[in-house]
Amino acid sequence: MATDTPQASGPRKPRIALMGEFSAGKSTLSNLVMGTSPLPEKVTATRLSPVWLSSGSDTPYRMDVDGTTEPVSIDRLEDIPVDQTRYIRLFVEADILEVCDLIDFPGISDPNMSSNVWERMLPEVDAVIWCTHATQAWRQSEAAVWNDMPEPVRQNSVLLITRFDKLTNEKDRGRVVKRVSRETRGQFGATFPVSLLQAIQAGEDHDLWEASGAGPFTAHLIDMIETLAVLAARSDTPLYNFESSAAIPAAAAVVPRRVQRSPDSPRSARATTGTDQVASDSTDQILRSS
Repeated sequence: MATDTPQASGPRKPRIALMGEFSAGKSTLSNLVMGTSPLPEKVTATRLSPVWLSSGSDTPYRMDVDGTTEPVSIDRLEDIPVDQTRYIRLFVEADILEVCDLIDFPGISDPNMSSNVWERMLPEVDAVIWCTHATQAWRQSEAAVWNDMPEPVRQNSVLLITRFDKLTNEKDRGRVVKRVSRETRGQFGATFPVSLLQAIQAGEDHDLWEASGAGPFTAHLIDMIETLAVLAARSDTPLYNFESSAAIPAAAAVVPRRVQRSPDSPRSARATTGTDQVASDSTDQILRSS
């Protein structure tokens, strides 16, 4: 299946999908990692076609299912016909969008929306941050969708057990984490319990930020984007289209641009290619304000 044409100015950015069931916290997650809400306050992302978020200030547009595009008004997004729209492309100034694109999917189990609305966007995906609500974590409907994900997507994706603060005692929290970890073993690159709203409200309160669970997740996210940037540089085709990691094109031979030595370990050195260095330097800026 054809994928969106990559930008001509160098290797494409990795594309990370935000997925989960209705009201699992995807919009809150988007606000957290971007530091801002990409949609007007009155707009509900769950009632839209997939929203593709990229860095910049270009005019927003919609891609029709037949491949044609037309500009759209940010204030009239809810008027866009869902069944006829493959995705809505929005351009936002946010640190994280300097190093990756985010694709905000509608809820996978919305009875008022055909699964075709989000399924046709899966070929654009390199990895997923999947949100599962703590009080009903990892339902059969979620597992059924994830079972069809190709292995390269799985191993580079993250499972967030969201709204973790809704579990009011440690016994329940431990039980949920243990069960979800058991049922998803080997299916994600990492799993984190987190209260996304608490993380947003933390502001400069470091203790509250860490208590929310966002610290370990965002640290992993930076590493995840660095890995995906290297993989994305190897292929214009997103990872969803490969059945196994072995099928991803081999990395081009690149002479190391420079060698970085650790000041406290003179013997250790890391060869850094151009692609690696861009990813590493850029992702150091992600979520710094958090």
